[in-house]
Amino acid sequence: MQVRIIDSEAADRLMEPLTALVLQAGDAILGVNRAAMRVDGKQDGSPVTEADLAADRIIAEGLAGLAGSVPTLSEERTHLASPPFRGSFFLIDPLDGTKEFVAGRDEFTVNLALVTDGVPLLGIVSAPALGLLWRGIVGRGAERVRFDGATIGRAEPIRTRKLPGHGEPWVAAVSRSHGDPKSEAFIDNRPNAVRKTCGSAVKFGRIAEGSADIYPRFGPTCEWDVGAGCAVVTAAGGKVTDGSGGELRFGERGDTGFIIPAFIAWGDAEAVATY
Repeated sequence: MQVRIIDSEAADRLMEPLTALVLQAGDAILGVNRAAMRVDGKQDGSPVTEADLAADRIIAEGLAGLAGSVPTLSEERTHLASPPFRGSFFLIDPLDGTKEFVAGRDEFTVNLALVTDGVPLLGIVSAPALGLLWRGIVGRGAERVRFDGATIGRAEPIRTRKLPGHGEPWVAAVSRSHGDPKSEAFIDNRPNAVRKTCGSAVKFGRIAEGSADIYPRFGPTCEWDVGAGCAVVTAAGGKVTDGSGGELRFGERGDTGFIIPAFIAWGDAEAVATY
């Protein structure tokens, strides 16, 4: 099978149709009645709803039409994956933050990444209930877009910010549903830290737009939880590393269930050297 490579120029041409596809998936999620929907449990204990499956179906059909020769790894279709992935592939979480969604909160997202040679190149993180979308291509910058249904506002460029100086307060994005002691200890070791609680991949968006400085996660996550946010943060000038400050790789470890043991999203890429 021929391996397809999508570079940043080709990714740029895909950005608008991919954005439209992600927004369509978000509309499908918002169309589900949360009070009456069925909630099932996966083998790992995480919930899955008809909204997850509806969004995944829309994205799968859309990608087949846009780039049918490019493999896809989706949270809801891992049984179809054939790792390791070579060249380029799409990495999808059709509904990130299902616990937030089931609980009736608005901080859930649709995550889509394009990974090339193991590294996220393009990322889209859309929060349908908030009317906010963050997107970016590494080397070409990042944007925040506001939308209301089918009406999309002007894309505004975004950048991460420098980590505040010694003694100045800085903001750590933390999970509402997935806290862990090691992440809390990491934050506690940074004096004057202020916690900003967010659900799902919204935390990556806050790092990318410069309203938060760092997002540490020392509990296990999956590649589809991280890939899109990694691309957006990197495109905005930040960096996402493993728990030791090293490089994250994607699509190469299906034998471990695509698990990422730990990661840190840094708004200030230069701050990694001080870790």
